[in-house]
Amino acid sequence: MVRRGREFGGILVSKLSIDCISFRSVLGDRISVLLMGLSSAAVGLGISARLEWRLALMALAVTPLTLGASYLNLVINIGPRLDNVAYEKASTIAAGAVSSIRTVVTFGTQESVVRSFDHALGEPKRTAVRRSQIMGSVLGLSQGAMYGAYTLTLYFGAILVKKDYTNFGVVYKIFLILVLSSFSVGQLAGLAPDTSMAVTAIPAIFNILRRRPRISSEGKRGRKLEGAKAVDLEFKKVSFAYPSRPEITVLNNFSLKIKAGKMVALVGGSGSGKSTVVWLIQRFYDPNRGRVLMGGVDLREFDLNWLRRQIALVGQEPSLFAGSIRENIAFGDPNATWSEIEEAAKEAYIHKFISSLPQGYETEVGQSGVQLSGGQKQRIAIARAVLKKARVLLLDEASSALDLESERHIQSALKKASRRATTVVVAHRLSTIREADFIAVIRDGSVAEYGDHDTLLAANLDGGIYANLVRAETEAMAFA
Repeated sequence: MVRRGREFGGILVSKLSIDCISFRSVLGDRISVLLMGLSSAAVGLGISARLEWRLALMALAVTPLTLGASYLNLVINIGPRLDNVAYEKASTIAAGAVSSIRTVVTFGTQESVVRSFDHALGEPKRTAVRRSQIMGSVLGLSQGAMYGAYTLTLYFGAILVKKDYTNFGVVYKIFLILVLSSFSVGQLAGLAPDTSMAVTAIPAIFNILRRRPRISSEGKRGRKLEGAKAVDLEFKKVSFAYPSRPEITVLNNFSLKIKAGKMVALVGGSGSGKSTVVWLIQRFYDPNRGRVLMGGVDLREFDLNWLRRQIALVGQEPSLFAGSIRENIAFGDPNATWSEIEEAAKEAYIHKFISSLPQGYETEVGQSGVQLSGGQKQRIAIARAVLKKARVLLLDEASSALDLESERHIQSALKKASRRATTVVVAHRLSTIREADFIAVIRDGSVAEYGDHDTLLAANLDGGIYANLVRAETEAMAFA
């Protein structure tokens, strides 16, 4: 863990160094352009004043005209803030369509997705058209002001030549100096797009900097439990609603105690709160009311990084990282030896498949494990959880993508792993949890029934929730 932490720390330091170098480079370019423009203007006016002070004063007098037009052009370029909500919605539509392109093609909804994307960008498009028309007019005005300043300068120079205050050569020199100086000053307009982006980006950056997560792993250090044994888990009258939907109560006065080293299965209908229990154990959220305890201690009192190192999760949609199979399994324990990784793969019933590959454990899985099937990804995730040897093992539909034979082997492996950990299993397929020590039937955010498989089936044979679920599954399998 220390070694991997150093690796990640090195990557972070390298990234910050690159960002600092890029920032210095960009800032240096902008400052150099600014100094060049200002120094060119100052030197040009100084030389002009030395050659013919009257004409220099005339050039200085028309300067506000050109600067005013340039400033107006800058203001139009900056314009109103970008409609970030519309762009975010359009990006979400595009990203979803690309990541689910097979589904889009299967249902023939390409045109519908394109229409949704166009609709999301409808208002920004209309705003951009209006701004382009205004910017075109302002650009013409600024160019006209610049040429008007040149005309006035030459006209006044002609008057001075006519009255023998100077000669044509001096007027031509001053005019050429002013033109070249104005080109240098004109390059300052190149800063306008960067200024526009900065004005738009700064509020969003400050919003991010001011944001303070409710649950943070930085700052204070919490408690840690000594030893490496499984621990009790307990929910005490927990009520919870997701921050994005505060009006919908997911868990309502939820109470459940899981003894150390036992396997408890959570069953119930979709939306009953099973997966929410898993998120609360990992402390991705804190309950609105009540407490979640580990070893008799409230989770909020623990050191957050330490707490999550004690938990291993196998989800319904396992997450793999671009890299080799060995690297993905080793995420469970970066300090694990080769033999430990192989043993974990054997327990997850994936070693034989890996060995049959041309590159074995060094086979690349691709981005998000795209080179593997759903069942293979799930077994690698199980091997990663087994390798972690955590105190708490969370299985959220961990065998949903497996065939019956693989599921039988995986259930045996998970049962072996659960002997050294407190295990919480979320399952819809009841055949996978018959051997759980206890089964908690969740309904409307509360525990409606609790006991082992035989007890629940015998006590509620006529009208119990669990009995009805078993009966429905049995009939579905018979029908299939």
